[in-house]
Amino acid sequence: MTVGLIVSILQGGIIQVLKCALPVLLVALVVGLIIAILQAVTSIQEQTLTFVPKILAILAVLALLGSFIFSSMKDYTVQLFQMIGQM
Repeated sequence: MTVGLIVSILQGGIIQVLKCALPVLLVALVVGLIIAILQAVTSIQEQTLTFVPKILAILAVLALLGSFIFSSMKDYTVQLFQMIGQM
């Protein structure tokens, strides 16, 4: 096992994590920012107001992109298991 192969595996893992987590995190960030601006404009300081829209948005993104995320994870895992024979 060479250093280049190890770096390649780690790089692939980091890219895979970013591909899976980035859409969910971006949606949570945007919804949180919109709710924070709404709270600042209306002077409503209810703490629970931020959680419900964020949870609903995250669930919607997971429902829409769940199959892509799981198939991407499956492909990466199969690729890793196929590399075992080469090591």
